[in-house]
Amino acid sequence: MNDLVRQHTALSDSDLEWLHLLVSEWQLLSDLSFADLVLWVPTKDGTRYVSVAQMRPNTGPTSYQDDMVGHLVPRGRRPLLDAALDEGRIVREGDPEWREEVPVRVESIPVRREGQVLGVIARNTNLLTVRTPSRLELTYLQSASDLAQMIAAGSFPFSGEQVDMDASPRVGDGLLRLDADGLVQYASPNALSAYHRLGLAADLVGQHLGRVTAELAPSRGPVDEALVKLASGWAPREAEVEGQECVIQLRTIPLKPKGERIGSLVLCRDVTELRRRERELITKDATIREIHHRVKNNLQTVAALLRLQARRLDSAPARAALEEAVRRVGSIAIVHETLSQTLDERVEFDSIVDRLLAMVTELSPGLVTGRRTGRFGVLTAEVATPLAMVLTELLQNALEHGFAPGEPGTLEVGAVRGRAAVSDGPQGTARDKLLITVRDTGRGIPAGFDPQTSGSLGLQIVRTLVVGELGGSFQMVPDPEGGTRVLLDLMIDGS
Repeated sequence: MNDLVRQHTALSDSDLEWLHLLVSEWQLLSDLSFADLVLWVPTKDGTRYVSVAQMRPNTGPTSYQDDMVGHLVPRGRRPLLDAALDEGRIVREGDPEWREEVPVRVESIPVRREGQVLGVIARNTNLLTVRTPSRLELTYLQSASDLAQMIAAGSFPFSGEQVDMDASPRVGDGLLRLDADGLVQYASPNALSAYHRLGLAADLVGQHLGRVTAELAPSRGPVDEALVKLASGWAPREAEVEGQECVIQLRTIPLKPKGERIGSLVLCRDVTELRRRERELITKDATIREIHHRVKNNLQTVAALLRLQARRLDSAPARAALEEAVRRVGSIAIVHETLSQTLDERVEFDSIVDRLLAMVTELSPGLVTGRRTGRFGVLTAEVATPLAMVLTELLQNALEHGFAPGEPGTLEVGAVRGRAAVSDGPQGTARDKLLITVRDTGRGIPAGFDPQTSGSLGLQIVRTLVVGELGGSFQMVPDPEGGTRVLLDLMIDGS
């Protein structure tokens, strides 16, 4: 809609924002009207209309099989649009139009904002299945008429009250019509069922909805007067009412077709199962975070025990082996500590790399410094844990074998992440290419050394994790500026 409005019309950004607010609400008007809605806006030169949005009803058959958005029609071809725009009033065709042997009732509703008519809503009702309307349908149609008059007067939608229609109750979920005093004039079967599940034993019609709702809410302390007002429909608000075994979501819409409040609509739906699942997810997330926290604590305990054992050994090689094991366990603990602080199984990996660099360079304080270039971004736990192990081994290997005792230098970890040239996975899941460089300024690779066949435990771990678990490639080459450069090429899930 933004592109069409800016390309073809002279509306301001604030006018466009009003149209967005209207479109976020007009599924309600479409469903209450059993009709298709098309929003037409005059072009800059005033000679044509452009359709910028369209809505089909959930409550009845459509009048438009094709998408109307982007169509241009000259002024004069649709007289109802001209009349609604020029006169600022709702205009209805006396006789229905026939479209492909389907009778369609056509109406035009001006869209007003601050006294200016911005465009026109064409309301088109398929009359093919018309019959004697029920009480529910009559209530729908009367409510739709009230809302249409409010749109024409510029009092609907409500400024600053943009609604997420995916999360709010809809017409079919349950509808109550209240009079100006908050008494229920009509309750749809779904609305009545929702209140029965909330604990209501009687009928709703004739009762004050605000007081009934407050009585059904848990009696923890004084009655919430705000809830009474809200459920009485005095203001456009949303709320949830929780009984002993039921949660009902309410949305109130004051009706002021002629400027004075004549009553209100209350949409409601039972969200008990939805909230139960949300609570289960929250509990699950908290449990997972607690597990990661406990795993981190257990790993730190293991590391402490290994460190204590190393101090009791007289053999220098054995002590060095245990110290290496302590660093390996520590790298895994860092990942679990980070996971324990997130809401999902994903971590910001740059902070982990920084901590790994600090942990390794502590072995040569003041001599070898570490730095990170580029960004790894967010990684899943399945990638972060083995990758942390790989970087620990490579950094530790570079520190031990790249520098002579007391020799200063630099360890650098670089990352370049970008969208892969191809996509794979289910339904073409996008993947990222992650190129990682681990570089040191030490003495370089010894003559005749082959990193792909080296029997050292550290490089065996790197090869196994990079190739076998991460599905990537691993190279160790001399750096042109001196020292050694390790290249890792990985494919990871995109974020």
